[in-house]
Amino acid sequence: MEFALINCIRRLAAGSPSLRVGIGDDCAVIDTPAGPLVITTDMIIEGVHFLSDVPLRQVGWKAAAVSFSDVAAMGLAPEALVCAAALPARLSMADAQEILLGLNDACQTYGVALAGGDTDSTPGGLTLCTTVIAHARGLKPVLRSGARVGDAILVTGSLGGSILGKHLAFTPRVREAVALNSSFELHATIDISDGLSADLNHIVEESKVGAVIDAGAVPISDAARQLAVQSGKPALQHALSDGEDFELLFTMDCADARRLIGNPIFDTPVTIIGEIVESGFFLRTDGKLEPLKPQGYEHLRG
Repeated sequence: MEFALINCIRRLAAGSPSLRVGIGDDCAVIDTPAGPLVITTDMIIEGVHFLSDVPLRQVGWKAAAVSFSDVAAMGLAPEALVCAAALPARLSMADAQEILLGLNDACQTYGVALAGGDTDSTPGGLTLCTTVIAHARGLKPVLRSGARVGDAILVTGSLGGSILGKHLAFTPRVREAVALNSSFELHATIDISDGLSADLNHIVEESKVGAVIDAGAVPISDAARQLAVQSGKPALQHALSDGEDFELLFTMDCADARRLIGNPIFDTPVTIIGEIVESGFFLRTDGKLEPLKPQGYEHLRG
């Protein structure tokens, strides 16, 4: 239902001559006299994205970091954040200050201005909505729609099992994204929020191509292996579909990918996990191709 609603909004939403990229990417891109401006917004909701016993400072961090990750998915660095907060009556002023400290921690870590926002009360759970903007500043915003047949598919970090802790304490790959966008021609990027297979499918659909993932190449996290013992599901399945890894998933020319792997430009691991093909969506295991159904988290079900 979530993606059907997004498609409905795309059909109905009014555009403008200055709106270069609207609904359907990690950020909107607006043309301004100073160059492209990107903007994104996210909500995190108690009981959905975090539980009530999570430290509020950590909740504030996550609220900012998810939007920073969206900007990183465009190959850019965030510049300013505003936050709207719906605060339950049970929270004290000290609690609200803890949320603010978490937001500020993230902003100071990434050099982002905490520019304002709005507060209100709610009879429900805590909800934080962050909006972040950034200028391209000489870089080209990278979209989901630029993947080319023959591209290598790459990811940063390791994947799966985020529910065991990473989903609250992840590192948005801002510095890595800017370094990549400054050093190479990235064809398509996205951050892994819904799950590797689901988010790669977003690139495939927007770029009108296909993809092959090499099962043996997917970097599986220790948390995914630990969760596999509890769930009885293969660790690879967790890596393909768990979501909230907030790693970068991107495509680029194969020669550039080999240069990146051979001469890393930052410490975060990068792995080639597959290739862009003309059509279809496949998992390759021991040389055998099998259709892969994209799976991941979907916020609206029904």
